[in-house]
Amino acid sequence: MDRKSTGELGEKLAAEYLVRHGYAIIETNYRTRGGEIDIVAKQGGCLVFVEVRAKRNTNFGTPEESITQTKMSKLRATAEQYYQARENLPEAYRIDVIAIEFGRGALPARIEHYENAVGAE
Repeated sequence: MDRKSTGELGEKLAAEYLVRHGYAIIETNYRTRGGEIDIVAKQGGCLVFVEVRAKRNTNFGTPEESITQTKMSKLRATAEQYYQARENLPEAYRIDVIAIEFGRGALPARIEHYENAVGAE
């Protein structure tokens, strides 16, 4: 698997994971000039922006470790843009991270969901 297909598969698995856990997917791959949000979902009365990190191996760190301070800032700014550009959204929102490590082939060896992983600055 190349990097692009790893990312696409990771996002697909993350969306399936969220649906299995009671989330409603609103949108995927929301892009602005300043950044991208992989998944926008709703859980109860909360809007959830989800950053998906998928890796084939951990030679250069875990998926979670690949989220830099710069990436966190971009996620916060992009989530705020999304929230401001739409109406009738839940008052509360948060940014979660789903980390996926692949084992052999396209099978996930680990899926970890971190709620509210990217807090306010």
